[in-house]
Amino acid sequence: MQFSDIIGQQQVKQHLIEMVQQSRLSHALLFLGKEGSGALPLALTFAQYISLVPSAKTPAVNAGPSLFGDEPAAPVKKELPKNIEEVDQWMQQQPAYSKAAAFVHPDIHFSYPVIPRKSGDKPKSTDYISEWREFIKLSPYGNAFDWLQFIGAENKQGNITAEECNDIIRQLNLKSFESGYKILLMWMPEYLGKEGNKLLKLIEEPPPDTLFILVAENEEQILPTILSRCQLVKIPLPETAEIKEALEKRTEATPEAATQIAAIAEGNYHEALQLLQHSEEDWIGLLSEWLKFTIRNMLPEQVKWVAQVSDLGREKQKQLLLYFNHLLEQSIRLKVMGDHLTMPDNEKDFAQRLNKIASVSQQQVIIEELDKATYYIERNANAKMLFHALTIKLYHIIQQKTLFLT
Repeated sequence: MQFSDIIGQQQVKQHLIEMVQQSRLSHALLFLGKEGSGALPLALTFAQYISLVPSAKTPAVNAGPSLFGDEPAAPVKKELPKNIEEVDQWMQQQPAYSKAAAFVHPDIHFSYPVIPRKSGDKPKSTDYISEWREFIKLSPYGNAFDWLQFIGAENKQGNITAEECNDIIRQLNLKSFESGYKILLMWMPEYLGKEGNKLLKLIEEPPPDTLFILVAENEEQILPTILSRCQLVKIPLPETAEIKEALEKRTEATPEAATQIAAIAEGNYHEALQLLQHSEEDWIGLLSEWLKFTIRNMLPEQVKWVAQVSDLGREKQKQLLLYFNHLLEQSIRLKVMGDHLTMPDNEKDFAQRLNKIASVSQQQVIIEELDKATYYIERNANAKMLFHALTIKLYHIIQQKTLFLT
């Protein structure tokens, strides 16, 4: 994996390279970025880069004594590359690059949420290292839910256990094998319970040339004692144009589909990939039926519609709501910008109809309700109950001009 494989993040990449080049690297970094931002692939690439960089204890190259009795030349310190393209080229030239790129470098250790394979097990990350390597190669932009389903968690709760913390302490107190650095990359430290306090002394006073890289999505769920010991590296969401370009180049999506999906995903590349899988779904037709049945108070049809949607599965339900939100936002923009707004014809027609049945304030309240519903779907809410309740709310917001502000 190289820096060029990561979508956008040019400023963050350059900042990380300069930290190394100028010897300003902290011993503990927290990469904080929302789902789909690319925090994990960026951290993986950075760990790979650090594993190839000579540490302070690595001796400089010495030309040795001259055959003709001259004074020996001063040690030669090789300068590190200064920009993203040079770093990618430099990494490929290093002998250990193939190991780091395949995630088998002996001095890069990984930690992530795991589940017991059977009752009574005390699992560690190393128990799932083969699955982990396969997962990050296939889904570097995947989220914790994807990972836990990948290892067959189903409804089990993933954790970073006390045994895992003990194993981290043991691994990082060993000498490095090949690299000048020992690196621990911990993904989702939010899954650390109070057991994480075992790592405090190690993070605060690590062995020489040891680097901690924590990759998280929610700062508030990290133990404050660990958070206070890390240098924060914020990873913003990529721009919509960068998501569109990535979809066209990496997935062979059509420009029209890439434009539409990138607008809905709002910088979340993981969400964009999920939307692409179901890009042929007739979401507008499904939403048109929902609004018709709701506004006309067609109760039997509403029940059938809710039953149909509840059978779609959680991901499709979430995407339906996200797409509805996107259309509502477009309809508000259309009312403000008029014909100056460029959008697909079918979306424009739907947005115009939305503007006829609901004011901007009503649409804003609907957006809030859809956001709440998406949140509950992510947490396994009962789909039938949720969509029945949402249908009733939509009826009151649109037909009776009632705004649910609380």
